[in-house]
Amino acid sequence: MSDDYKLVKTGTGMDKQGRATSSYRVMPCGVADVGSGAQNSISSEYGSDTSDIFDEDDGNVNYVPLEISGKTYKYVQFGPDDQLPYRIRKTLIGNMITAQCQQFNIISCYGQGLRFVDRKEKKDIDDPEILDFCLRNSLQECFAEQSTDIKFFNFSVTCIILSKDGKKIVQVRDKDAMYCRFEYAPSTNSGKIEHVFFGDFRMGHREDDKVEVIPLLDYWDPLGDLEVRMGRRPDPRTGKKRPVPDKERKFAILSRIATPGTQYYPMPYYTSVFRDSWLDIYRLIGIGKRFLIKNTSAPRVLIEVLDDYWNNLCDNEDIHDEKKRKERVEQEKQNIIDFVTGVQNAGKAIVSGCYIEPVTGKEVSSVKITNLNDPSKKEGGNWSDDMQEAANVLCFAFGVHPNLVGAVPGKSQMNNSGSDKRELFTLKQAQEKIFHDVMAKPYHVILHYNGWSDRATVDVPMIMLTTLDENKDAKKVSGNANSDNNEDEDGNNNN
Repeated sequence: MSDDYKLVKTGTGMDKQGRATSSYRVMPCGVADVGSGAQNSISSEYGSDTSDIFDEDDGNVNYVPLEISGKTYKYVQFGPDDQLPYRIRKTLIGNMITAQCQQFNIISCYGQGLRFVDRKEKKDIDDPEILDFCLRNSLQECFAEQSTDIKFFNFSVTCIILSKDGKKIVQVRDKDAMYCRFEYAPSTNSGKIEHVFFGDFRMGHREDDKVEVIPLLDYWDPLGDLEVRMGRRPDPRTGKKRPVPDKERKFAILSRIATPGTQYYPMPYYTSVFRDSWLDIYRLIGIGKRFLIKNTSAPRVLIEVLDDYWNNLCDNEDIHDEKKRKERVEQEKQNIIDFVTGVQNAGKAIVSGCYIEPVTGKEVSSVKITNLNDPSKKEGGNWSDDMQEAANVLCFAFGVHPNLVGAVPGKSQMNNSGSDKRELFTLKQAQEKIFHDVMAKPYHVILHYNGWSDRATVDVPMIMLTTLDENKDAKKVSGNANSDNNEDEDGNNNN
């Protein structure tokens, strides 16, 4: 450990006899002088403010050309430089409070997962054709990916794939919203967004030939648009059915939670933490505590050495060669470092000269070491209350009560009763209804297009915690207002 430190001269002075002295401090290797740390910029040590990193386009639409298979398109960038979704993910996942809040929001949104429900029986469907579709499409993972996209970016893109003859929808897949870009509407014939582009748009990674072009069904009427394309119903613009169905068999459906003033990519309300100060405050508290603990864990001592001590040391050892005298001085400095640093050096002793002051009779040491650490002071706990406050504010921004995620550190956290926590969880689940309705749009299209809508519908049952007098830990409650499918964890109907 001692090799990681060196003696750095911090000043000079005079003792009472007029003899020159020098003060030293033990500093990590690589530090040239005491003031060098102050010369480092704040941004290099603590990073930039998130308000600088997340510079949005304020409603401006930036579009760029994209050439795929010889055809030129125009797509709208996601953020001013098209890198906004990647910065959002990196920042949120890099903070334990925001990461946990997002995970809790995604899990709450998922609920009991998407279910195809029998319209008459109000139970999970047992139709072999529908069950086969569910089994072949892993709807659990697809819905979980939708929940992740909708909670991070307020939109999700779901792809439906038709059979070769175009009579049935046979596959459904979610496209990661981070890698989706929308076509610039004014550049299309209809003035609407006609395509979604799926590819790697990270800086330096974009390759146009590897970007997938997916036709986007009408946002307001995806089922009607699909049936017109397949020649099932008349085109509203012409009043006639298409004589030849569309050759495409893969289409995208956009599910979106709109926010004011965003024409293409909605900006979730939690992004206020990027423009506010609390995300920076929480981050800086962590960095500050880390530096404080690291800096104060190093030996903090003041070393005063008579300037004559080094010469007397060499003279007493009969060292006259200039090079050897410098080597002996460096060795002695290392001896001092070994004395004050490292657990393995505990109990070591250092020997230095001293003299008696003639007037006062006091002993004056050639080397004086003063411990600057306060053993009664615990470093790093200075901002515990501020950390708790910042964590509470961040949880509030994500719509998550701190008691539900255990995000409040410190000894004064609010421990509500079981009834309060149960009601908080129930309220959180109830707030997911709007997300479930929007995310179910692609599945309603599938049910109607495949001719299953007369016997099945979709539902997202929610987890509802019960009281102890019901002798059950939890029960599931349908999110469908028309459903009576309220069952406990054993599948018993509670109506």
